[in-house]
Amino acid sequence: MNNGDLKLIESTTEYAEQVWQFRREVFEHDPDDGNRFAGCMSIESANSAEEWIKMCQMRLSDATCKQAGVDVPSTTYFAIRKSDNRLVGVIDLRHHINHPILGTWGGHCGYTVRPSERGNGYAKEMLRMNLNNAKELGINRILVTCYPDNKVSEKVILANGGIYENTIIIDGTEIKRYWIEV
Repeated sequence: MNNGDLKLIESTTEYAEQVWQFRREVFEHDPDDGNRFAGCMSIESANSAEEWIKMCQMRLSDATCKQAGVDVPSTTYFAIRKSDNRLVGVIDLRHHINHPILGTWGGHCGYTVRPSERGNGYAKEMLRMNLNNAKELGINRILVTCYPDNKVSEKVILANGGIYENTIIIDGTEIKRYWIEV
């Protein structure tokens, strides 16, 4: 992948059709993966791409994020390949993790790459670019977590400077915690 061929943009209805295609593709490819939509909070239960994008936009501020079902504001970014304007992934950034779940195992961000685009280095680049977004928000370091068996995500985290802190157990499930200096 050409690193200059990817951009992160805030969620917008301009990509509604591609969002719905992305959602369908992930459902079909990962039907039994409970974590298949990392960084795409509530996309599974949305009735349309437009509804989900509106929820993403409501999560942007403290004033409206509770209406979208969350306690902490966040920004959802679409990873768009510039050469063909294709949505290749979604990544979010929580504006802080001063919350019992987020500060323990949820972390600052999650990401999902479209199944047909996996293996091209997009997740690595998406996280790298999201570190710049974190810096712009005044976040000095971010917490990123993954399951021990998710070696791909672990490689993405490590490639972006992730420093392993520890493994915790939540409801019988192990979760690895990494910090990345921004």
